[in-house]
Amino acid sequence: MNNVVLLSFDVEEFDIPEEYGQVLTDTVKFSVSFHGLEALLPVLARLNIRATFFVTANFALRHPDMIRELARTHEIASHGFYHASFTVSDLRDSKQVLEEISHTPVTGFRMARLQPVSAFEIAMAEYQYNSSMNPTYLPGRYNHFWQPRTAHYSGRLLQIPVSVTPLVRFPLFWLSFKNVPLWLYQIACQLTLRVDRYLNLYFHPWEFTDIAAFNLPAYIHRRSGAPMLHRLEQFLAWLQPQAEFVTFSEFRSTQIAPLR
Repeated sequence: MNNVVLLSFDVEEFDIPEEYGQVLTDTVKFSVSFHGLEALLPVLARLNIRATFFVTANFALRHPDMIRELARTHEIASHGFYHASFTVSDLRDSKQVLEEISHTPVTGFRMARLQPVSAFEIAMAEYQYNSSMNPTYLPGRYNHFWQPRTAHYSGRLLQIPVSVTPLVRFPLFWLSFKNVPLWLYQIACQLTLRVDRYLNLYFHPWEFTDIAAFNLPAYIHRRSGAPMLHRLEQFLAWLQPQAEFVTFSEFRSTQIAPLR
């Protein structure tokens, strides 16, 4: 297998300010994410990069035309029904809504905020892969330092953890990208790509909208909007010669499934 990059975006209601005590209207929540998505798509088109979009059914119902546009080029996967709440029935219900809107099969799932979710229930809802694990330690959020670091099967369900570096498990998710020097982030990606042969990186469309006015810590709103978009385009252009960008479902097709 050649080196590959699994680039993904969690398309959701912009509700993170509510974790910090600020109540938002639904109009604001959807608008911030939608405008960020509008800004992002031309960058991916210029670079000819296909990505996987993990979408909440709630967002898809609000913006079905945008989801159909995404599905013409990119992969649509499930991010649950709502971003702020979850029941097991949301697994099947979100899959059904997304397939009806996008007119494409939805085979992957990512839990909102990477919270715990049963692999058995995901498989029973007929998903083929799950990317809900960040195998590192984030104080106040989760401690998954001893969980498997790379892609592996849980029964017939392919688990695709978010990328972290070997050994120290430095996380390569969106917060790291925003807050560490770009050259350091690039070195960490090169090391991980050399060892694992793939990267699983994820962001949110709302990061590409100016969110400085919201009640958020500096490490979240830093470089939001145009600076974040420019930084991402610079990074992706740097990464392109080193690996092929593929969707999660394409990556899964290269992984040998266990015998029944």
